[in-house]
Amino acid sequence: MKHIGIHVWLILAAVILMSASTVAFFAGTNLLSTFVHKRFEERTAFLAKYLALNSELGILIGDRLMLKGLAENLLTQEDVIKVVITSKAGEELANVTLDTHNEKGRADRLRQVAAPVMIKGNKDESHPFFLRKSTPEEDTIGEVKIYYTVDGINNLLAVIKERFYLLSAGLVTISLFLFLLLSRFLVNPVRQLVSAAREVARGNLDLRVRPGNLPETRELAEAFNAMLDSLQKSNSALEKASQEMVRQKTLAEMGKFSLMIAHEVKNPLGIIKSSLDLLKQDMDLSSENIMVSYMEDEIQRLNRLIEDFLEFARPASPNCRETDMNMLIRECVTRFELQLKGVPASFQLTLPDDSCYLNIDPDLMTRVLSNIIKNALEITRGKGTINIVAETCDNAWRCRISDQGPGISPADLDKIFEPFHTTRAKGTGLGLAFASQVVGGHNGLITAGNLNSGGACFTITLPTTWQ
Repeated sequence: MKHIGIHVWLILAAVILMSASTVAFFAGTNLLSTFVHKRFEERTAFLAKYLALNSELGILIGDRLMLKGLAENLLTQEDVIKVVITSKAGEELANVTLDTHNEKGRADRLRQVAAPVMIKGNKDESHPFFLRKSTPEEDTIGEVKIYYTVDGINNLLAVIKERFYLLSAGLVTISLFLFLLLSRFLVNPVRQLVSAAREVARGNLDLRVRPGNLPETRELAEAFNAMLDSLQKSNSALEKASQEMVRQKTLAEMGKFSLMIAHEVKNPLGIIKSSLDLLKQDMDLSSENIMVSYMEDEIQRLNRLIEDFLEFARPASPNCRETDMNMLIRECVTRFELQLKGVPASFQLTLPDDSCYLNIDPDLMTRVLSNIIKNALEITRGKGTINIVAETCDNAWRCRISDQGPGISPADLDKIFEPFHTTRAKGTGLGLAFASQVVGGHNGLITAGNLNSGGACFTITLPTTWQ
């Protein structure tokens, strides 16, 4: 029973329903047959009584011709085959048979109805003149017998039954076909849901079920799709949370390692720098010496690398205060312009006239802007224009910094804010990671992309309502 599907149950229900209907119709035809026979017998009995009433005078006067006429008139009634009128003594006064009747072949199927012919009493007669009352046997002067056949009724009932059987068979066939279509119509959406559930169990969360034509199946499909949407969102959120946990754990381990390396290298590097300064004094060497300049450049590069390690491994807690973001951008660009005297690079600022005060750490945010602008200058090699556009909308301050360089390759877009990911030979890969860390610490968002006209574009979004 557990393995029987809804499709089979519907077919079984259809068979049971049709069988019950057929049995009910058969019982109805039997009742109809009994009713028709009974009414036909009552009709014939009424004719016999009517003939007996009209035959009284003919029997009293012995008029056989009149009795024969009455009997012949009765033969005009349908299914009446023979009429016999007898006297009280049993003498046959009239015997009329239908000419087309084959008495030998149908005599066994004939039925008979008899009615006595009685003398009608006069209601106005004075009974005191009579010494005694007469009995029904004394009033009976004859008898009327009518022989009739039910073949016509039986043939009619047979035709009705035959047509009913054909109609029942047709209705059963059509009903089974309709039930089969209906079961398919009902079962197919359920089977689709079962198939979809199996696909989901295999891990295919992108599958969706088409709504059925019925309101119930449509609602079920929509609920199933909503469940898949919710499950997919939950899985995405869980995957992001897991990735974030792995990232945080990696960053923590990386921070510990960076701190250890920085501390281990910073002191020897300071000794090397002091030793180089003493060597320059003792040997009267200047920074213009090629070997000295190489050593000083490498010492500075290692020092910057250690500083980047320390900044990323030990992010300072934001010391927030009300700061005009537009003024902060102008000051940052001014410092770069002073450093770039004689370099063909330029800045194009598009800032609103009104001030935009945000509760931020100006030092950390200045370093974020400086890192992005510095990268733009390096990637364009000091040529072209750096476009900076700031605006306030939707309860957020947004700043876009774009350059006219080659842009960011699609392979690097998803990894550009990861620590130690860099495309430059002398880069540490910590500048943009530090920027993402600082902006995230201010409940903001930093994204990277490419312009249609070429060049990279970095967008910093900070909420204006963050405290």
